[in-house]
Amino acid sequence: MTLWDGELPFYPQSRRAAGYSVPLLIVILVFLTLAASFLLILPGIRGHSRWFWLVRVLLSLFIGAEIVAVHFSAEWAVGRANANTSYKAFSAARVRALVGLHVGLEGINITLTGTPVQQLNETIDYNEQFSWRLGEDYAEEYEEALERGLPDPVLYLAEKFTPSSPCGLYRQYRLAGHYASATLWVAFCLWLLSNALLSMPAPLYGGLALLATGAFALFAVLAFASIASAPLCPLRLGASAIASHYGAAFWVTLATGVLCLLLGGAVVGLHCTKPSALRTFLDQSVKNGGNQAREGSALSLNNPFYKQSEASGATISTNL
Repeated sequence: MTLWDGELPFYPQSRRAAGYSVPLLIVILVFLTLAASFLLILPGIRGHSRWFWLVRVLLSLFIGAEIVAVHFSAEWAVGRANANTSYKAFSAARVRALVGLHVGLEGINITLTGTPVQQLNETIDYNEQFSWRLGEDYAEEYEEALERGLPDPVLYLAEKFTPSSPCGLYRQYRLAGHYASATLWVAFCLWLLSNALLSMPAPLYGGLALLATGAFALFAVLAFASIASAPLCPLRLGASAIASHYGAAFWVTLATGVLCLLLGGAVVGLHCTKPSALRTFLDQSVKNGGNQAREGSALSLNNPFYKQSEASGATISTNL
Protein backbone atom coordinates (compact mmCIF):
# COMPACT_ATOMS: atom_id res chain seq x y z
CA MET A 1 0.00 0.00 0.00
CA THR A 2 1.55 3.27 -1.12
CA LEU A 3 1.26 6.83 0.04
CA TRP A 4 -0.99 9.29 -1.75
CA ASP A 5 -0.42 12.98 -0.93
CA GLY A 6 1.33 11.92 2.25
CA GLU A 7 -1.60 9.79 3.45
CA LEU A 8 -2.18 6.06 3.45
CA PRO A 9 -5.28 5.32 1.34
CA PHE A 10 -8.40 3.78 2.87
CA TYR A 11 -7.43 4.94 6.35
CA PRO A 12 -9.16 7.81 8.15
CA GLN A 13 -7.15 10.97 8.61
CA SER A 14 -6.19 12.12 12.09
CA ARG A 15 -8.70 14.49 13.66
CA ARG A 16 -8.26 17.32 16.10
CA ALA A 17 -9.81 17.43 19.52
CA ALA A 18 -13.08 19.35 19.82
CA GLY A 19 -12.52 23.08 20.19
CA TYR A 20 -8.76 22.78 19.50
CA SER A 21 -7.37 25.79 17.67
CA VAL A 22 -3.74 26.59 16.95
CA PRO A 23 -4.30 30.40 16.92
CA LEU A 24 -6.15 30.13 20.25
CA LEU A 25 -3.25 28.19 21.75
CA ILE A 26 -0.76 30.78 20.46
CA VAL A 27 -2.75 33.64 22.01
CA ILE A 28 -2.92 31.87 25.37
CA LEU A 29 0.81 31.11 25.35
CA VAL A 30 1.73 34.70 24.45
CA PHE A 31 -0.28 36.24 27.28
CA LEU A 32 0.86 33.57 29.74
CA THR A 33 4.45 34.42 28.81
CA LEU A 34 3.79 38.11 29.48
CA ALA A 35 2.20 37.26 32.84
CA ALA A 36 5.11 35.00 33.79
CA SER A 37 7.62 37.71 32.82
CA PHE A 38 5.88 40.21 35.06
CA LEU A 39 5.81 37.74 37.97
CA LEU A 40 9.56 37.34 37.63
CA ILE A 41 10.17 41.07 38.12
CA LEU A 42 7.46 41.44 40.78
CA PRO A 43 9.86 40.86 43.75
CA GLY A 44 11.80 43.96 42.63
CA ILE A 45 8.84 46.22 43.41
CA ARG A 46 9.00 47.51 46.98
CA GLY A 47 6.26 48.09 49.51
CA HIS A 48 2.53 47.70 49.17
CA SER A 49 2.61 48.90 45.57
CA ARG A 50 3.76 45.38 44.66
CA TRP A 51 0.23 43.99 45.16
CA PHE A 52 -1.30 46.97 43.40
CA TRP A 53 0.81 46.32 40.30
CA LEU A 54 0.12 42.59 40.53
CA VAL A 55 -3.65 43.10 40.36
CA ARG A 56 -3.42 45.88 37.78
CA VAL A 57 -1.16 44.04 35.32
CA LEU A 58 -2.80 40.61 35.61
CA LEU A 59 -6.28 42.11 35.27
CA SER A 60 -5.23 44.06 32.20
CA LEU A 61 -3.61 40.98 30.64
CA PHE A 62 -6.77 38.97 31.28
CA ILE A 63 -8.89 41.56 29.48
CA GLY A 64 -6.55 41.68 26.48
CA ALA A 65 -6.20 37.89 26.28
CA GLU A 66 -9.95 37.38 26.43
CA ILE A 67 -10.67 39.92 23.70
CA VAL A 68 -8.23 38.23 21.32
CA ALA A 69 -8.84 34.59 22.29
CA VAL A 70 -12.60 34.57 21.73
CA HIS A 71 -12.00 35.27 18.03
CA PHE A 72 -10.70 31.71 17.66
CA SER A 73 -13.09 29.98 20.06
CA ALA A 74 -15.91 27.74 18.82
CA GLU A 75 -17.90 28.16 22.03
CA TRP A 76 -20.08 31.14 21.16
CA ALA A 77 -23.11 28.89 20.66
CA VAL A 78 -23.23 25.20 21.50
CA GLY A 79 -25.76 22.42 21.24
CA ARG A 80 -25.73 18.69 22.00
CA ALA A 81 -28.13 15.79 21.66
CA ASN A 82 -28.10 12.03 22.15
CA ALA A 83 -29.55 10.58 18.98
CA ASN A 84 -30.35 7.21 17.47
CA THR A 85 -29.66 8.02 13.85
CA SER A 86 -28.51 6.55 10.55
CA TYR A 87 -24.77 6.33 10.18
CA LYS A 88 -23.93 6.16 6.46
CA ALA A 89 -25.74 6.89 3.24
CA PHE A 90 -27.39 3.97 1.43
CA SER A 91 -27.32 1.90 4.63
CA ALA A 92 -30.07 0.99 7.06
CA ALA A 93 -27.63 0.67 9.97
CA ARG A 94 -28.29 3.01 12.89
CA VAL A 95 -26.01 4.08 15.72
CA ARG A 96 -26.43 5.63 19.13
CA ALA A 97 -24.22 8.71 19.38
CA LEU A 98 -23.70 12.07 21.03
CA VAL A 99 -23.85 14.84 18.42
CA GLY A 100 -22.33 18.23 19.23
CA LEU A 101 -22.58 21.54 17.39
CA HIS A 102 -20.12 24.34 18.25
CA VAL A 103 -20.52 27.72 16.53
CA GLY A 104 -17.79 30.35 16.56
CA LEU A 105 -17.15 33.66 14.87
CA GLU A 106 -15.27 32.01 12.00
CA GLY A 107 -17.16 28.76 11.44
CA ILE A 108 -18.69 25.69 13.04
CA ASN A 109 -17.33 22.52 14.58
CA ILE A 110 -19.38 19.30 14.48
CA THR A 111 -18.59 16.33 16.70
CA LEU A 112 -19.99 12.81 16.58
CA THR A 113 -19.10 10.38 19.36
CA GLY A 114 -20.65 6.95 19.56
CA THR A 115 -22.12 5.67 22.83
CA PRO A 116 -20.29 3.31 23.00
CA VAL A 117 -17.50 4.45 20.71
CA GLN A 118 -17.10 1.03 19.09
CA GLN A 119 -20.16 0.27 16.94
CA LEU A 120 -20.63 -1.50 13.60
CA ASN A 121 -17.01 -2.65 13.83
CA GLU A 122 -15.89 0.97 13.62
CA THR A 123 -14.63 3.68 15.95
CA ILE A 124 -17.25 6.42 15.84
CA ASP A 125 -15.38 9.54 16.93
CA TYR A 126 -15.56 12.41 14.46
CA ASN A 127 -14.66 16.06 14.75
CA GLU A 128 -15.08 18.18 11.63
CA GLN A 129 -14.62 21.91 11.16
CA PHE A 130 -16.22 24.10 8.48
CA SER A 131 -15.07 27.72 8.15
CA TRP A 132 -16.59 30.86 6.67
CA ARG A 133 -13.74 33.21 7.53
CA LEU A 134 -12.44 35.54 4.85
CA GLY A 135 -10.59 33.55 2.21
CA GLU A 136 -12.43 30.29 3.01
CA ASP A 137 -15.23 28.75 0.94
CA TYR A 138 -17.78 26.97 3.13
CA ALA A 139 -19.57 25.38 0.18
CA GLU A 140 -16.30 23.92 -1.11
CA GLU A 141 -15.49 22.44 2.30
CA TYR A 142 -18.95 20.89 2.40
CA GLU A 143 -18.43 19.32 -1.03
CA GLU A 144 -15.13 17.84 0.16
CA ALA A 145 -16.95 16.36 3.16
CA LEU A 146 -19.43 14.72 0.77
CA GLU A 147 -16.59 13.25 -1.27
CA ARG A 148 -14.97 11.87 1.87
CA GLY A 149 -18.18 10.13 2.84
CA LEU A 150 -18.58 11.54 6.34
CA PRO A 151 -21.40 10.16 8.53
CA ASP A 152 -24.95 11.33 7.92
CA PRO A 153 -25.32 13.37 11.16
CA VAL A 154 -22.21 15.43 10.34
CA LEU A 155 -23.32 16.05 6.76
CA TYR A 156 -26.87 16.88 7.87
CA LEU A 157 -25.74 19.61 10.27
CA ALA A 158 -23.12 20.95 7.87
CA GLU A 159 -25.73 21.14 5.08
CA LYS A 160 -27.98 23.32 7.26
CA PHE A 161 -25.23 25.97 7.30
CA THR A 162 -24.49 26.00 3.56
CA PRO A 163 -25.20 29.25 1.65
CA SER A 164 -27.79 27.47 -0.52
CA SER A 165 -29.73 26.05 2.44
CA PRO A 166 -33.25 27.49 2.87
CA CYS A 167 -32.64 27.68 6.62
CA GLY A 168 -30.52 30.81 6.23
CA LEU A 169 -28.22 29.85 9.10
CA TYR A 170 -25.12 30.61 7.04
CA ARG A 171 -26.13 34.20 6.39
CA GLN A 172 -27.23 34.86 9.97
CA TYR A 173 -24.25 33.35 11.79
CA ARG A 174 -21.69 34.54 9.25
CA LEU A 175 -22.81 38.17 9.35
CA ALA A 176 -23.14 38.12 13.13
CA GLY A 177 -19.66 36.60 13.43
CA HIS A 178 -18.08 39.18 11.12
CA TYR A 179 -19.64 42.13 12.95
CA ALA A 180 -18.71 40.69 16.34
CA SER A 181 -15.13 40.05 15.21
CA ALA A 182 -14.74 43.59 13.84
CA THR A 183 -16.00 45.22 17.05
CA LEU A 184 -13.76 43.00 19.16
CA TRP A 185 -10.68 44.10 17.22
CA VAL A 186 -11.68 47.72 17.84
CA ALA A 187 -12.04 46.85 21.55
CA PHE A 188 -8.53 45.36 21.51
CA CYS A 189 -7.07 48.56 20.03
CA LEU A 190 -8.87 50.64 22.65
CA TRP A 191 -7.52 48.31 25.37
CA LEU A 192 -3.97 49.03 24.18
CA LEU A 193 -4.73 52.77 24.17
CA SER A 194 -6.19 52.65 27.70
CA ASN A 195 -3.06 50.94 29.05
CA ALA A 196 -0.85 53.60 27.48
CA LEU A 197 -2.97 56.48 28.83
CA LEU A 198 -3.24 55.02 32.34
CA SER A 199 0.55 54.79 32.44
CA MET A 200 0.78 58.52 31.64
CA PRO A 201 -0.51 61.55 33.59
CA ALA A 202 -3.84 61.27 31.73
CA PRO A 203 -6.09 59.06 33.89
CA LEU A 204 -9.29 60.66 32.59
CA TYR A 205 -8.57 59.71 28.98
CA GLY A 206 -7.41 56.27 30.10
CA GLY A 207 -10.72 55.76 31.88
CA LEU A 208 -12.64 56.92 28.82
CA ALA A 209 -10.68 54.50 26.63
CA LEU A 210 -11.50 51.70 29.07
CA LEU A 211 -15.17 52.65 28.90
CA ALA A 212 -15.00 52.49 25.10
CA THR A 213 -13.30 49.07 25.35
CA GLY A 214 -16.18 47.72 27.40
CA ALA A 215 -18.74 49.31 25.08
CA PHE A 216 -17.29 47.66 21.97
CA ALA A 217 -17.03 44.30 23.76
CA LEU A 218 -20.73 44.57 24.55
CA PHE A 219 -21.42 45.59 20.94
CA ALA A 220 -19.80 42.30 19.86
CA VAL A 221 -22.05 40.38 22.24
CA LEU A 222 -25.12 42.21 20.92
CA ALA A 223 -24.06 41.57 17.32
CA PHE A 224 -23.85 37.83 17.92
CA ALA A 225 -27.03 37.81 20.01
CA SER A 226 -28.93 39.48 17.18
CA ILE A 227 -29.38 36.07 15.53
CA ALA A 228 -31.60 35.03 18.44
CA SER A 229 -34.29 37.46 17.29
CA ALA A 230 -34.60 35.67 13.92
CA PRO A 231 -36.41 32.31 13.59
CA LEU A 232 -33.84 29.53 13.33
CA CYS A 233 -34.26 26.32 11.37
CA PRO A 234 -34.96 23.30 13.62
CA LEU A 235 -32.15 20.75 13.78
CA ARG A 236 -33.49 17.23 14.28
CA LEU A 237 -31.68 13.90 14.25
CA GLY A 238 -34.27 11.16 14.39
CA ALA A 239 -36.42 11.78 17.43
CA SER A 240 -33.85 14.12 19.02
CA ALA A 241 -33.55 17.86 18.49
CA ILE A 242 -30.43 20.00 18.90
CA ALA A 243 -31.24 23.21 20.75
CA SER A 244 -28.31 25.62 20.73
CA HIS A 245 -27.56 28.05 23.55
CA TYR A 246 -24.89 30.63 24.25
CA GLY A 247 -21.53 29.14 25.13
CA ALA A 248 -18.62 30.04 27.38
CA ALA A 249 -17.03 32.51 24.92
CA PHE A 250 -20.26 34.54 24.76
CA TRP A 251 -20.63 34.83 28.53
CA VAL A 252 -16.94 35.54 29.16
CA THR A 253 -17.03 38.35 26.59
CA LEU A 254 -20.13 39.77 28.24
CA ALA A 255 -18.46 39.65 31.67
CA THR A 256 -15.32 41.30 30.28
CA GLY A 257 -17.34 44.13 28.76
CA VAL A 258 -19.14 44.77 32.05
CA LEU A 259 -15.80 44.64 33.92
CA CYS A 260 -14.28 47.24 31.58
CA LEU A 261 -17.29 49.51 32.07
CA LEU A 262 -16.99 49.23 35.86
CA LEU A 263 -13.25 49.90 35.87
CA GLY A 264 -13.52 52.78 33.39
CA GLY A 265 -16.44 54.28 35.31
CA ALA A 266 -14.47 54.07 38.57
CA VAL A 267 -11.48 55.86 37.01
CA VAL A 268 -13.64 58.64 35.52
CA GLY A 269 -15.63 58.99 38.75
CA LEU A 270 -12.51 59.30 40.90
CA HIS A 271 -11.05 61.84 38.49
CA CYS A 272 -14.14 64.03 38.84
CA THR A 273 -14.41 63.70 42.63
CA LYS A 274 -10.92 63.01 44.01
CA PRO A 275 -8.24 63.52 41.34
CA SER A 276 -5.39 63.57 43.87
CA ALA A 277 -6.50 60.23 45.31
CA LEU A 278 -6.68 58.79 41.79
CA ARG A 279 -3.13 59.94 41.00
CA THR A 280 -1.88 58.37 44.22
CA PHE A 281 -3.76 55.14 43.49
CA LEU A 282 -2.30 54.91 40.00
CA ASP A 283 1.16 55.48 41.50
CA GLN A 284 1.84 58.55 39.40
CA SER A 285 3.23 60.79 42.15
CA VAL A 286 6.97 61.48 42.10
CA LYS A 287 8.79 59.47 44.76
CA ASN A 288 12.37 59.65 45.78
CA GLY A 289 13.26 57.14 48.47
CA GLY A 290 11.25 57.81 51.60
CA ASN A 291 10.75 61.52 50.86
CA GLN A 292 7.91 62.78 48.68
CA ALA A 293 7.24 66.22 47.35
CA ARG A 294 3.60 66.69 48.33
CA GLU A 295 1.32 69.38 47.03
CA GLY A 296 1.45 72.48 49.20
CA SER A 297 4.51 71.37 51.22
CA ALA A 298 7.72 73.38 51.61
CA LEU A 299 10.91 72.33 49.87
CA SER A 300 14.16 73.29 51.62
CA LEU A 301 17.48 73.46 49.80
CA ASN A 302 20.59 73.77 52.03
CA ASN A 303 23.93 74.92 50.67
CA PRO A 304 26.64 74.37 53.32
CA PHE A 305 29.37 75.86 51.08
CA TYR A 306 27.70 79.26 50.95
CA LYS A 307 28.94 81.25 53.92
CA GLN A 308 27.74 84.56 55.13
CA SER A 309 28.88 86.62 58.02
CA GLU A 310 25.44 86.48 59.65
CA ALA A 311 24.88 82.69 59.32
CA SER A 312 26.96 79.66 58.63
CA GLY A 313 24.51 78.29 55.97
CA ALA A 314 21.93 79.66 53.60
CA THR A 315 18.47 78.17 53.38
CA ILE A 316 16.08 78.77 50.52
CA SER A 317 12.42 77.86 51.01
CA THR A 318 9.69 77.80 48.44
CA ASN A 319 6.19 76.43 48.24
CA LEU A 320 5.37 73.96 45.48
